[in-house]
Amino acid sequence: MSVPSELKYTKDHEWIKVDGDLITVGITDFAQRELGDIVYVEVETVDETLDKEEVFGTVEAVKTVSDLFLPVSGEIIEFNENLEDEPELVNTDPYGEGWMIKVKCSDVSELDDLLSPEDYKEVIGA
Repeated sequence: MSVPSELKYTKDHEWIKVDGDLITVGITDFAQRELGDIVYVEVETVDETLDKEEVFGTVEAVKTVSDLFLPVSGEIIEFNENLEDEPELVNTDPYGEGWMIKVKCSDVSELDDLLSPEDYKEVIGA
């Protein structure tokens, strides 16, 4: 199970790539394995500003639908539109082509609350 060391994580199994105040968010390898085959990703919050831990979208797998929680407060500025036609990218490349949204972070101090790769491995028992 892959837990890249350059990323930050949440207990809700999202990963976060930080580039200044711009962050990219997706779900972890662990999460996509738990969900199974992903058939649909819905994000209708582009251009909206949300608070940390608000629902920004949903991911639908064959057997379940799960909410996606924003790891930091900010404006959602982009959705990975490739997921509209190829939601399975979340399964095949969760940390690359399967990214979900880009967010302009409004409070970079919230990044300090995210989990390190080592802490996330403890959460998932890896």
